[in-house]
Amino acid sequence: MLGKLARQHDPNVLVGFDHADDAGVYQIAPDQALVQTVDFFTPIVDDPYTFGQIAATNALSDVYAMGGKPLTSLALVCFPEKADLAILERILAGGLSKMVEAGCTVIGGHSIRDEETKFGYAVTGLVHPKKVLANKGAKPGDSLILTKALGTGVISTAIKKGKAEPAWIEAAVQSMTTLNRNAVEFILRNEVQVNAMTDVTGFGLIGHLRELVLASDVSARLYADRIPLLEGARECVRAGFIPAGLKNNREFAECLVHYDDGVSDESKALLFDPQTAGGLLMSVQTHGIDWVSQFNKEGIPAVQIGEVARLGEPRIHVTR
Repeated sequence: MLGKLARQHDPNVLVGFDHADDAGVYQIAPDQALVQTVDFFTPIVDDPYTFGQIAATNALSDVYAMGGKPLTSLALVCFPEKADLAILERILAGGLSKMVEAGCTVIGGHSIRDEETKFGYAVTGLVHPKKVLANKGAKPGDSLILTKALGTGVISTAIKKGKAEPAWIEAAVQSMTTLNRNAVEFILRNEVQVNAMTDVTGFGLIGHLRELVLASDVSARLYADRIPLLEGARECVRAGFIPAGLKNNREFAECLVHYDDGVSDESKALLFDPQTAGGLLMSVQTHGIDWVSQFNKEGIPAVQIGEVARLGEPRIHVTR
């Protein structure tokens, strides 16, 4: 809808909404730019404190996805008028715990009465104008590296239906409350040649990869068997715990995808699973360096799931 409005022309806007990037970037000095994002949603787990942690991790992720450092945040709250305020206190406390871990200061917020609880943050960060990691810039020959397993969408659906196994819930919560900070700090500290980067959230892996290949004028190949999946993800798909977002993502983006024979139906579905606080998807120029092993040594579960190819059809080729 923003694309239908009159465009504002401001030379300080380094990243706007033109290429559906993760956050906006606005230059304020020769060596400084603001990274700004906002995200909030309804509860996806039963425990209020954990929900607050997940919401904060998810909101912070878009700043990390641009290569930025979170600086300040504003809480966004929708809460039922007659609900127990102790629940809201636990949500806020969970969110604060992750903001403290990220070194991001909560400086205020806004709340309204709503029949359905919703929570999240508007986050502002800092990045050097010449070190912005946008979703545009991937080059043929780059490795596609993913830092978190897929499956939070289908597992969250199973949780809502009361059908999720404890081990599935534990794995999903662990993933959704893990900041992407360590991966970004590793990239910056080691000057990893990341040509493009995004985080995998609501549009699923294919949806966000679609944005990357379209913005970069390239194609991509994925290896389905290499893509990490959370424990229980395949079982959830087989049991029919399919969120509406997965169906919408598939209807929107599958037209760009070609599957080789042998790619399972479960794998196809999970490529479109909407993630909450998902991992980073990066297009990396390796120069013969095994960056995946280097990430792993730092405790970051990175996996090479494919590579970038020259522009052609199909735009996204999925093989085993």
